[in-house]
Amino acid sequence: MKTEPLNLTPLGDSGGTPLYLQVKRALLGLIESGACRPGQSLPNETTIARGLGVSVGTLRRAVDELVHEHVLVRRQGKGTFVAQHNSERFMFQFFHVEPRADPRFGEVVQQVEYPTVECVAFERDRAGEQDTLALRIKQGEAVLRFENRLSLGGRAVVHDRIVVPASLFRGLTEKRLLDRPSTIYSLYQTEFGITVLRAQERARAVAADRTTARILGLPAGMPVLEVHRIAMTFGERPVEYRISTIHTQLHDYVSVRSRSG
Repeated sequence: MKTEPLNLTPLGDSGGTPLYLQVKRALLGLIESGACRPGQSLPNETTIARGLGVSVGTLRRAVDELVHEHVLVRRQGKGTFVAQHNSERFMFQFFHVEPRADPRFGEVVQQVEYPTVECVAFERDRAGEQDTLALRIKQGEAVLRFENRLSLGGRAVVHDRIVVPASLFRGLTEKRLLDRPSTIYSLYQTEFGITVLRAQERARAVAADRTTARILGLPAGMPVLEVHRIAMTFGERPVEYRISTIHTQLHDYVSVRSRSG
């Protein structure tokens, strides 16, 4: 994607805020405003540093943090780019379920397996108490709810219940959801301008309810793992609340996955 010239203004006094954090905020502002779009490369370091009135070293420190936070990505020999949501990013940053290693084969690195996703429900609804707390919206505000079944190796493993504010995803229909060419987060980014940067997660052991039991083919009441995820965009704004119920008989929830797999 062609790099467009950026309108950069030298940074002023920010009341003692470290300079690299000011640079970081400036870059985030350019990305959030759309001046730097997903997949677009940034101008070279010297150009940005000169435009912001900082040293290249200060710029690099800010960029390093944004790379670590998956906002930017470095490509050797090509430059630094605004990160795009795709299947690879979804697998390594947001999907943490994988087949349990067979101890008979020692520490064998498992090949990454992309889940098969089926939408099993979609509706427009009103936010309940749990939704309002997670998404920081008003009680009764319009939301979209949809449920997915994720399968690995032909076995249903995850039941996702997803809620998003309707105001942020105007025009999202079940058809658009089903026809998406890539991941849900890629759809959010490319069609609605919502970039998921990170997620807060809490996990707990629960008994499978009747709906999850039916969708995953389990006996009702069977122990399962339930992960509550709040997906955040710029400014720590929540944009999605997801409850993932995971059948862990043959699969593990892995919080950190090596990219060498």
